[in-house]
Amino acid sequence: MLKIIQWRLEPFLEQEMPVTQARFRKGRGTRDQIVNLRWLMEKVREYQKEFYLCFIDYSKAFDFADYEKLWSVLLEMGVSKHLIILMKNLYTNQQASAKTEYGNTKWFSIVKGVRQGCILSPYLFNLYAEHIMRKAGIDEAAGGIKTGGRNINNLRYTDDTKIMAETADDLEYLLRKVKEESAATGLKLNMKKTVVMTNGPIQEFHIDNDQVEIVKEFIFLGCSINTDGNCGNDIKRRLLMGRKAMVSLGKLIKSKDVILATKIRITKTMVFPVTKYGCESWTIKQADRRKIEAFEFWCWRRILRVPWTEKRTNKSVLQEIKPECSLEASMVKFKLSYFGHIMRRQDSLEKEIMFGMAGGKRRRGR
Repeated sequence: MLKIIQWRLEPFLEQEMPVTQARFRKGRGTRDQIVNLRWLMEKVREYQKEFYLCFIDYSKAFDFADYEKLWSVLLEMGVSKHLIILMKNLYTNQQASAKTEYGNTKWFSIVKGVRQGCILSPYLFNLYAEHIMRKAGIDEAAGGIKTGGRNINNLRYTDDTKIMAETADDLEYLLRKVKEESAATGLKLNMKKTVVMTNGPIQEFHIDNDQVEIVKEFIFLGCSINTDGNCGNDIKRRLLMGRKAMVSLGKLIKSKDVILATKIRITKTMVFPVTKYGCESWTIKQADRRKIEAFEFWCWRRILRVPWTEKRTNKSVLQEIKPECSLEASMVKFKLSYFGHIMRRQDSLEKEIMFGMAGGKRRRGR
């Protein structure tokens, strides 16, 4: 029954969700928001503009959604009444018991929060969060970074929300409105984990009586984003994670019972994808290419059990491994495939950002 309700909800979700929300949307995912953010930062850097980003963190967002407000939001969004009644029945008279080291507690009623592990929960929260943004007036007229004739002031992936502006005052206005409307609907911002990133001159940022931390680097959807807008730190971080993944497979890689072809396939399946995550947004420089190549040969030499003291050329290693293509070439394939994907889409925010022009002047020189 849950799957049927999910199918019925999907058309409403697609109709009501803006292009800035990428979670549980057909053909959208984390890479889209990573690309959008990184390309926006490259644009403002190219045209020498200031940017102010705020990464919002909600305190237990999925656990504090108010049921009555949720049903009214669904009705306002145009969801059929019979679907709302079905979902109400799922949430009515819910009870739970907590397991402790001394045994289970008494049964207690659950009066708020979407169901954990339910396939409907992300859809319901998406609509709930969209209601907050609309009430806060987060539309293209407020704040934002202007590019390609569009004003982009937020990027969202379920409860991972980022708002942006070109001035500190605009960002303060947006954040205050989101904070007020979130509180009115039962959600609370965790101001200790909410951070601001900027290339501007400000040293402090306050909302009401709360001081918001200003950072130079932040992990957004698994990728490292910094104020410089370059990808070098993220590439280093991904290569380090790839090394850790390779080391964790040490026993399997060193085993004499596993043939070489299987070891190569395991590396390509379990190690390289860790390294390539988010590579669609990377601008790879020559120094980064050398690091990627060094990591790839480190993996192949580890498989062949070739010590660094042995004077063996990379060419001889490749002749024994016989990979279809290099790690960097596979990253280029990912980027080209993604480029084709966004070019084929009709309503593509990524396409608008990629081809859009930001106001301002470029630096002198090439």
